[in-house]
Amino acid sequence: MVQIEQLAARTPAVSADEILQGFHPSPRFGEVSFASYRPDPSQPSQAAAVKSLEGFAAGVGNGTGGGLFSKLFGKKDNGRAGIYLDGGFGVGKTHLLASLWHSAPGPKAFGTFVEYTNLVGALSFRKTVEALSGYKLVCIDEFELDDPGDTVLMSRLMRELADAGVRLAATSNTLPGSLGEGRFAAVDFQREIQVLADQFDVVRIDGEDYRHRGLPAAPAPLKTEDLKRHMHAEFDGRTVAVDDFRQLVDHLAGVHPSRYRQLIAGIDAVVWRDVETITEQAVALRFVVLADRLYDKDVPILASGVPFDKLFTEEMMGGGYMKKYYRAVSRLTALAREGQNHEPS
Repeated sequence: MVQIEQLAARTPAVSADEILQGFHPSPRFGEVSFASYRPDPSQPSQAAAVKSLEGFAAGVGNGTGGGLFSKLFGKKDNGRAGIYLDGGFGVGKTHLLASLWHSAPGPKAFGTFVEYTNLVGALSFRKTVEALSGYKLVCIDEFELDDPGDTVLMSRLMRELADAGVRLAATSNTLPGSLGEGRFAAVDFQREIQVLADQFDVVRIDGEDYRHRGLPAAPAPLKTEDLKRHMHAEFDGRTVAVDDFRQLVDHLAGVHPSRYRQLIAGIDAVVWRDVETITEQAVALRFVVLADRLYDKDVPILASGVPFDKLFTEEMMGGGYMKKYYRAVSRLTALAREGQNHEPS
């Protein structure tokens, strides 16, 4: 038996505390550690990065956050408030960032750049600062530069948190398949966060991408009339969200992205009928967030309609938000391959 749910029928009400409780590594990185990271012997920067992060973690919560009060009246501290992991796609930056979070004392927060901007949208900037200023560590995964407004907002947020003595750690957002071309490099990060740059130690992580270059081939979509049979065969005994794609897309407009984690709570798999190409930018960006939350929870997908490599228009895939769309297509494709072909995502 399959328990059927519908995402388009869910309107989660989430408090500020409940949103903040979601700021922790996804299940994919729920139990990683520095010890479980396997540095490539041919890439000494990887082992050096582990040592740098272990040293940084040892200073979290010890009054060495670099806040204004400690700068004026505290003991001299040569350490910096932040650390930035600079490296290409697939060298283990998120693994290391999550390991830092696990090893540091709390309270602490771990989220993607998008999750923090969504948090500000849900709570307001001032309330977000107030909520996070009491934390010992704030980790920002996949720092992005594709939206100038969001970059300024995050720079201001990090500046206020650093002044409050909060330790900061960040990784970059990179484009799969570019072979290093266009990689978000340390110089970009330092330029864009301006006055914060001198508060960050940059840790370079070299190495080959351990994942496949480029986008994996999307599985051929199922026929709509075959979805039910495949669902019962693949997801017996599980809770499955079954939605018409267009209805789901329309519903997302009324649910703040900060609540998408709660939107899919308790869902083991999803089935989408008649997937179609998304042509509006705002709609596409919302769907990217849903794709990230599904990937975080490793929720397999069965779908009919267009394949996921046709989910966004060619203009979107070559435009200013291309990194977000490539990431979403890659992740949705991996979840579809898991749902249809039993391939781990």
